[in-house]
Amino acid sequence: MVFNTGAALLDAIVLAVVSKEAEGTYGYKITQDVRQVIECSESTLYPVLRRLQKDECLEVYDMEFAGRNRRYYKVTSKGWAQLQLYESEWRSYAEKVNSLFERRI
Repeated sequence: MVFNTGAALLDAIVLAVVSKEAEGTYGYKITQDVRQVIECSESTLYPVLRRLQKDECLEVYDMEFAGRNRRYYKVTSKGWAQLQLYESEWRSYAEKVNSLFERRI
């Protein structure tokens, strides 16, 4: 993709991905789902997950899977509020940009 992805957009995308699973989801799956939308490495996403956890937008818990612990991330009530704000801002932003492209001669 030719457009840069800033921290706020990454946070919004990660929150949207995690919000799709009621009981949360694990890091590798988050990485795969985000990569369906934007090019992004694990080394970029894990700091985003830690930041969202620090900001109390995500809660973290471990669960055993195939004899190993797997770290799960789940959206908190604060995270849901932040996601709603991101969604509202994104829709407004996208509408404005789309209108510019649609007005071309």
